[in-house]
Amino acid sequence: MKIKDCIALVSGGGSGLGEAVCRYLAELGAKIIVLDKDENAAVRVSTAVHGMAVQCDITQDQALEEAFVKIQQAHVRPISVAINCAGIAPAQRMVGRNGPVALSWFEEVIKINLIGSFNVMRLSAAQMMKAQVVAEEERGVIINTASIAAFDGQIGQIAYSASKGGVVGMTLPAARELAKFGIRVMAIAPGLFDTPMLQNMPQEVRAALHEQTLFPKRFGQPEEFASLVAQIITNPMFNGEVIRLDGGIRMHA
Repeated sequence: MKIKDCIALVSGGGSGLGEAVCRYLAELGAKIIVLDKDENAAVRVSTAVHGMAVQCDITQDQALEEAFVKIQQAHVRPISVAINCAGIAPAQRMVGRNGPVALSWFEEVIKINLIGSFNVMRLSAAQMMKAQVVAEEERGVIINTASIAAFDGQIGQIAYSASKGGVVGMTLPAARELAKFGIRVMAIAPGLFDTPMLQNMPQEVRAALHEQTLFPKRFGQPEEFASLVAQIITNPMFNGEVIRLDGGIRMHA
């Protein structure tokens, strides 16, 4: 699929990896829709890329459905690219000093990272199916963000790993279901990227994580994630797969 003039929706586009994707695709000529829970962040990025800002909580089905109606009304064509970057990564042990963790904590992580991703995916796919195309032409590309924690989950990451493992598990069945409509589905499992999520960790934690990297001996840059997104969009043979983007790191327990 060509990036120039395509309509690309990015959830979590107001910061971190999502913001990098918005800026990168905009430079390649895409028309960007910045979907974020933080309205100020969405407006800031959308202004920078001359796109559209949509404030919405992706875990709320009715609110997101209404957001997609607004998106459809604002464009003459359906979206053709959807990238899920919204997510959280709180760390807690299943059983801590004060006993078992509250179930609500686990539910929140699953709701945002997994159910939220599915919510965006189902509505994006429904809109992509409306595109008028010639035989064998693509209607759309959906890219979800997993994590290496889906494979190398550390102590304290049980909820995060479960949520990202779910994202991994959705990839192939979604790709199989949507193939007949000319829609591809991929997932990227990033390693340690220099985003606000990582920057907010204590310095000693960041240093320990840095030591586990192989090569290059540094944290990934958001633009490198965005570059892979662009490659997936333009290469039609990427489908039904999860790509680790981690410089070869394998997380310790």
